[in-house]
Amino acid sequence: MGSPTVQHYDRRAASRVLARLAAPGLFAATEPPPPARITFRATSLQPEPGAALTQSQRMYLERFMRPCRPDQVTSATHRLTWTDSAGIPNTGYFHSAGAGPELAVIARETVLALWYSLAASGLPARGAVLPAHEHGALCATTTDHDPHEIFRVGIEAAGRALVQHGLIAADTPYRGIVEFATGMRDCGVFTAVATRWFWELQASTFRRGMIPVRFATQADGTVRYTADSIAVLRAMKDATIADARAVMLRATGEEGLEIEAAVAKYHDDLDLISRQYALLPADTRPTCLAATQHDIDGAGVHVLATVADRFVETFAALTGSVEVVEDLTEEQPGTGPTGEDDVFFVPDMSCRHCVRTITALLESMEIAVVEVDLESKRVVARIRSPRNRFRVFEALRDGGYNPVDDVPAQVPGASVG
Repeated sequence: MGSPTVQHYDRRAASRVLARLAAPGLFAATEPPPPARITFRATSLQPEPGAALTQSQRMYLERFMRPCRPDQVTSATHRLTWTDSAGIPNTGYFHSAGAGPELAVIARETVLALWYSLAASGLPARGAVLPAHEHGALCATTTDHDPHEIFRVGIEAAGRALVQHGLIAADTPYRGIVEFATGMRDCGVFTAVATRWFWELQASTFRRGMIPVRFATQADGTVRYTADSIAVLRAMKDATIADARAVMLRATGEEGLEIEAAVAKYHDDLDLISRQYALLPADTRPTCLAATQHDIDGAGVHVLATVADRFVETFAALTGSVEVVEDLTEEQPGTGPTGEDDVFFVPDMSCRHCVRTITALLESMEIAVVEVDLESKRVVARIRSPRNRFRVFEALRDGGYNPVDDVPAQVPGASVG
C-alpha cells in the first residue's frame, strides 16, 4: 500500500497542470447564441464632497491599497444592474465618458458563452480524478481545486479586466467597444493584469467601481500603462506580499503552527493571498498561473493568450446580436423576507473564496447559512427579520459586494454551462 501523495505549494507545477488540460483545446466549437435583448438600470455614484471617490472606495484605498493615492484612481460614474440571458442577476460599473454600459453587459454574455463552450470541450468532467501529483499541486497552490472551476473563474476574470479598463477607455484612441476590446488584447492588457496586479486588488477594486491605473498612448497608436501606474502596482503588490509573509512568519515561527493551521487561523488576515503570496519563496514575485507558456507534447500552450483571444473573438460576435437597453421604468421594491429561510443574490460573487467570505461574514453575525450557490449567485440564509436583512446587506456592501433582493424567473431554455 503506497503512502499518500504529499501536497507541496508549487506554482509552476500547478500552472503546467492547467496547460496540459488545455492543450487539446480549451474551447469547443458551439452554435452562436440567438439574438438577445437585455435591459439594465443605472444609478449614479455619489462621491464624497470635494472628492472623486465614494466613501467605500476611499476606505478601501486607505486600508488595502497603500501606497496608492486617491488621484491615481479613476472611479466609475454609474453602477448598473441587469439580469443576463441565463436569468442570473449582475452588477457592474461604467464611466459616462468611458466605454459605456454595453461593455459590461456583453462581457457577461461572453463569459456565459465561453462557459458553455468550456463545458462542451471534452476536458475532464467536473470532479474527475487527476493523477495524484497533479491534484496535489492544485490543492496545495490554488484556491479552486477543480480544473473546470479554475478555468471558469479565469474566463470571468478576463471579463472583469475588460470591463474595469472600460472606465478609462476615453484615454485610449479606440472607438466602439469591439475596437476597445481588440485593443486591450493586442496591447497586452490582459497579460498586464495577470502579471502586475494581484488577484484581490483586481477583484475588490472591480466590485467597487474603481481602477488604479492610467493609459498612455504610444507613437504607434497602442496604449500602455503609464510609468506611474506600473510603479504603484508594483509597490502595492510588494506591500501585500510583505504583509502575507509577516503573518505566516509570526504564525509558523512565534506560534509554532503548521502551515495549514496558520492559513486556517489567519484566513481573514491573509484573505485570498494566503496561498498565492504567504507561501512564496523569498525574492519571488508571482504572476497568474495562466500567464506562463509551457511546452506540451512539442507545442507551446499559453492558457491566458488562448482565453484572451477567444474572449475578444466571442465578444465581437455577440456585440452584433445582443441589444442592450436602459430600463427607465419605475423600479419596484424587492420581495423582502419570505419566511425562515431568506433568499437573496450576490451578483459579484465570482469564486470559492467569495463563497467562503460571504459565509464567514453571515456566520459572524450569528445568521445560519443554508446554501451559497456560486453558479446562480444565490444565497439562502436564516435572516428571519427585515432588520437583520438590512444589517446583512450593509455588511456585504462594506465588504465590496452588491447584494440584491430577487431576480426574475429563469429564461426558458437558458442554462449555465
